[in-house]
Amino acid sequence: MQQNTRHTAHQHRIVVVGAGYTGASAAGRLAARLHREDVSITLVNAEPDFVERVRLHQLAVGQTLRPRPLDAMFAGTGVRLRLARVTGIDVDARTVTVTPPEDVRADGPGAEDIPYDTLVYALGSTWNTHAVPGVAEHAHDIAGRAGALRLRDRLADLAPGSPVAVVGGGLTGVEAATELAEARPDLAVSLIARGPLGAWLSPKGARHLRKVCAGLRITVHENTDVTAVHADRTTTTGGDVPAEATLWTTGFAVHPIARATTLETADDGQITVDATMRSTSHPDVYAIGDAARAAGPGGKPLRMSCASGVPSAWQAADAIAARLTGAKLPTISARYVNQCVSLGRREGLIQYVTADDRAVSAALTGRPAALYKELVCKAAAWGVAHPTLSLPTRRRRVTSVRARTETTAAGTTAATEAA
Repeated sequence: MQQNTRHTAHQHRIVVVGAGYTGASAAGRLAARLHREDVSITLVNAEPDFVERVRLHQLAVGQTLRPRPLDAMFAGTGVRLRLARVTGIDVDARTVTVTPPEDVRADGPGAEDIPYDTLVYALGSTWNTHAVPGVAEHAHDIAGRAGALRLRDRLADLAPGSPVAVVGGGLTGVEAATELAEARPDLAVSLIARGPLGAWLSPKGARHLRKVCAGLRITVHENTDVTAVHADRTTTTGGDVPAEATLWTTGFAVHPIARATTLETADDGQITVDATMRSTSHPDVYAIGDAARAAGPGGKPLRMSCASGVPSAWQAADAIAARLTGAKLPTISARYVNQCVSLGRREGLIQYVTADDRAVSAALTGRPAALYKELVCKAAAWGVAHPTLSLPTRRRRVTSVRARTETTAAGTTAATEAA
């Protein structure tokens, strides 16, 4: 027993906060890359299940999603799951403060500090109210499972003919509006877009989107800004739009914890990182997914999406493993291929894009696109749910020199290596 205690004390402690697509992917990939005797990997998450965020519009309209318990996903991998809320991070003391999920107070009696040698920050994002009056009080969101369930309950209470407004003409808003109109044809669904409908699509893609919206009898308000949300209506620059329920999908805001630390962050609170997803200010911290300000093709920041997040998780995990084992630093080229949009269960749109995410003329539409999108969603969930099966397991031993480098404040050395 004493021998095990001594050995555990020398393990390199990796803590991953957040078990969405990116955090879960990073934890599983690290477990497949590093020898279990040399590292401890702790995955911290407030919910016991992995949440398929890209399907939350389906949950909101009453569909049942397959449960994916995290403890079952990571059974036998060596990843230790810790169910807790992250309430603070001290990147100078290298600790993560957590409380039990049910604790309301961040500094309650159940608060505990988890020490780390390497931190993978994957707390992701939530909805962005843009400080529009009434949004926080009256609107709904599907940025998380709790919000989707609240909206589901609200929709279930609505009588036939009740008006529902979806604010936001991007991917999330389009998917939510079409899913809702298809699942609840008895409701009067409106979609409010700041610009032209499908402005981010090719002409072919935009035409198909308009066709689907018309077929589902969705009332589209284009080039319209929302100035306030009320319990029974949404006020816009074009007048009031009746709404017994308003769904707000106008983009995402990153989790505020990073901004409260001494980490270098962008104006929106994203953690600035290098090409290996390593913090530009703290070399023992890696940020992935929506939490990271990472440069994509042409230096353009990667957008908040699963398409950006999972490759960033792979890059961070492989870079951490390489630095700890003395292997060559890998580079995963971040680029986009397409934007996959579900338009209900029977229709879809696959918009092909350039490497830096600009629409090209080619687009796949109709039932084939819906099947394609479903395949992409299933593949993403499978990859997360089978963390050590989705890539060859090549566990390498941690070299003592590298381990010491990673656990010291040798920021200059680490920064030089990253460059």
